Amino acid sequence: MVKKTTIDLIMDKLAINNILKIQSLSGELEFERASSLYLKTRKQSKEDASLSEVRDHLKKLIKKYEQEHWSDEDQISDEQIKESDFAEAFVRNENEFLQKRKELIRKKLKTYNLNQNDLARILGHQKGYMSELINGLRPFSKDDIIVIHRLLKINLEDLFPPFIPQERAIHIKSILEKLSASGVKLRKQDLNLETT
Repeated sequence: MVKKTTIDLIMDKLAINNILKIQSLSGELEFERASSLYLKTRKQSKEDASLSEVRDHLKKLIKKYEQEHWSDEDQISDEQIKESDFAEAFVRNENEFLQKRKELIRKKLKTYNLNQNDLARILGHQKGYMSELINGLRPFSKDDIIVIHRLLKINLEDLFPPFIPQERAIHIKSILEKLSASGVKLRKQDLNLETT
């Protein structure tokens, strides 16, 4: 069984269908992802009342986190600022990847004279659910990604986010240092989210 990383757990926790179960955000990465999701759901919440409820709950979670962690300037540490900067960079890169993937899928669909609804039918999804997948509100399943890859001839690296979460990259680097004879190494840019 594959151990889930902190990033995977945050993504699961902040999946659209889990948001209403969340009582509080724990950490800067969750805060940044919740803030991003809040902005992403603005347009869709006007069309889907259930997303409006999710968006309202996200707003409450965000405000609560800000009050608990950012309201007293004297209590903000350099480590907290560093963690915030890291989380912001990670979410920005993640959003850029999702936007690029969305545009690529739409372009390929057009090339094959298909639309998003056709893709939803092919994958066995409802129209609204497909919209949430395309817009990055829900993660694609591995099976969906493989079908899109084969059907639309899109490279897998353009469909799967290429990020190695920092904690995982650090773990890999420490193990590789112990296995120094192997010659396999992570380059500096492999650890740096800004250059992914």
